[in-house]
Amino acid sequence: MPALKSFLSVLSLVGWTVACAHHGDGAVVPEHKRAELLEKWDQKWAFSGIASFAHLRSVKCLVEPDERYDIAIIGAPLHAAVTYRPGARFGPRAIRATSARQIPGNSYNVRAGINPDRSWAKIIDCSDIPITPFDNGLAERQMYEAFLELGSRKVVNVPPKRDKSIGARHPKLVTLGGDHSVGLPALHQIYQKPITVLHFDIHLDTWDLVRFPAYWQSEQSRFNHGSFFHTASREGLICNSTSAHAGLRTRLIGVNASDYTKLSPEQGFTRQPVYLSIDIDVLDPATAPGTGIPEPGGWTTREFTRVLRGLEKLNLVGADIVEVSPAYDNEGETTALAAAQVVFEVITSLVKSGVAEDLGRGYARSDGGLAQVRSGQLTKDEL
Repeated sequence: MPALKSFLSVLSLVGWTVACAHHGDGAVVPEHKRAELLEKWDQKWAFSGIASFAHLRSVKCLVEPDERYDIAIIGAPLHAAVTYRPGARFGPRAIRATSARQIPGNSYNVRAGINPDRSWAKIIDCSDIPITPFDNGLAERQMYEAFLELGSRKVVNVPPKRDKSIGARHPKLVTLGGDHSVGLPALHQIYQKPITVLHFDIHLDTWDLVRFPAYWQSEQSRFNHGSFFHTASREGLICNSTSAHAGLRTRLIGVNASDYTKLSPEQGFTRQPVYLSIDIDVLDPATAPGTGIPEPGGWTTREFTRVLRGLEKLNLVGADIVEVSPAYDNEGETTALAAAQVVFEVITSLVKSGVAEDLGRGYARSDGGLAQVRSGQLTKDEL
């Protein structure tokens, strides 16, 4: 009898194992059961879940070649090209963590009259480029290849309003840095021809390295977060007659302002494809202390948000948000929080620029904006 009981116990265990294996190996859940499970468990809270950007679906797009999207978040965790404080390789993780308050179902942007996550565009988080920390030359190559791969895929939906524009059939990549050198490979993947760049930064990032002591230079020394726009210009990636800097307050080299005054004029960009390159240090250190080279006297988050909202009618083709260095942030994570808000505003403008309807700006046009104008709460210029 003991032997029989043992045999029956083994049979029972085998049967349970087979049943479990069958259940987990392609078993089909009935539709009514799936609907019940979704209703019961498919809620999102800001404080729960895996840290993708704004709770978007997360995919390792570089190992999923069939994955398609219209707008993709991509992390570029590099800080080996900085010239002062390191730490920006942790920026993508910090920005994702502080974006947790942004939930797709709760993301209606009142000023734009749109929920970017519930519009025409498929938006996903494509995870991070696995950038080596050991070799800047190899890191640069990895980013070139990754951005080219991710930016070359077919879109899911052509934006209704821009179906014939130059960028309509290219996905838009929003890069989370990493130091600002990631902008160089990111620009390469756009169209392989000159485009307009709007550069928000303390610094010019147009250093010509030949103006620095040349004894200890190498070919790789050109790849740093202060020279990448100079390199991009020499490689024919930037339209020098239409691109512009904004937020500058750095000290310059030498005894005059030639570093700035020799730059190209700041006009004529509104009809061009436009790439936004945003260094978080454009904000004042009181707002965003967690960055590599802080300088006092910058914009507040509110001021910069207002600037970004003024760009929504441009033909935006991509963006980077860089130089978030969480090791120098405060306990409230205000730098990463500001960067997450910047990403939200940029994505909103990317989506809105492709919407067929002429949606309102500010708190206007759709419900009550005109009444606010009549009452004096808003000026017509704010609509």
